[in-house]
Amino acid sequence: MIYIPQVYWPFTRSKVMVMERIYGIPVGDIETLTEQGADFKLLAERGVEIFFTQVFRDNFFHADMHPGNIFVEIPGKYIAIDFGIIGSLSASDQHYLAENFLAFFNRDYRKVAEMHVESGWISRSTRIEEFEAAIRSVCEPIFEKPLRDISFGQLLLRLFQTARRFDMHVQPQLVLLQKTLLNIEGLGRQLYPDLDLWQTAKPFLEEWFKERMGVKAKLSKLFNQVPDMIDYFPEFPGLLHKALVNAADAQQQSQNHDRELMLLREQLEQNQRVTVWAVLISAAMLCAAILLH
Repeated sequence: MIYIPQVYWPFTRSKVMVMERIYGIPVGDIETLTEQGADFKLLAERGVEIFFTQVFRDNFFHADMHPGNIFVEIPGKYIAIDFGIIGSLSASDQHYLAENFLAFFNRDYRKVAEMHVESGWISRSTRIEEFEAAIRSVCEPIFEKPLRDISFGQLLLRLFQTARRFDMHVQPQLVLLQKTLLNIEGLGRQLYPDLDLWQTAKPFLEEWFKERMGVKAKLSKLFNQVPDMIDYFPEFPGLLHKALVNAADAQQQSQNHDRELMLLREQLEQNQRVTVWAVLISAAMLCAAILLH
């Protein structure tokens, strides 16, 4: 789907990247692409798939994909140049972003709000219902349009703008992602105006979730942790002994704490009884003085 030119590292410096020379048609040259028989529908769909593959599978995406950096090899292969700006997401950001996208596809605004809180993008003190209502007010008018007329990038932009009202600090990698998505979407619509980005992206995200969150993925993760578990196994008896000693110390401290609380309670009760008797005696003496007077 895409060709990445070789980087010539011996000639590359901190401010100069030297890459292999490539031959292709600039993606913005629609007239030449048409003459050469380019498959515009294929190019548009592949552009979306390339973006999601880079973001979610490889976690390493070209973050400067404007038309000047994209060329086409007929009939439907991309060539990308100038990797001076690259984006990457943490595993948790990937997970929450994918969940957000799927929630958007299903118009589950409650889920979108919860994902923002769980990911730490906005404060846990935020009222979920209030944030959900704000998201709904932004998204519902957009979803009244046909899916093919909805801008995914603009939707993400509006979401970030709404989240800022709830003190969300947009991280640099998310800004790069948003910019790249806008570029990809604009490119896809230029090549094939009827591109349904949602229908192209949704199967990819669902498959990604299946691979990452399914039973097979969980077992694979557990299997990959076995070597580390074996390394720690010889230390397990010592760690277990230390844990039991700490637990016994904690229990003893708890018992001492309970004993101190009991003594304090008894002292308070005794002080309360003394106070009650003092009040009663003072009242009796006051009454006697009044009667004598």
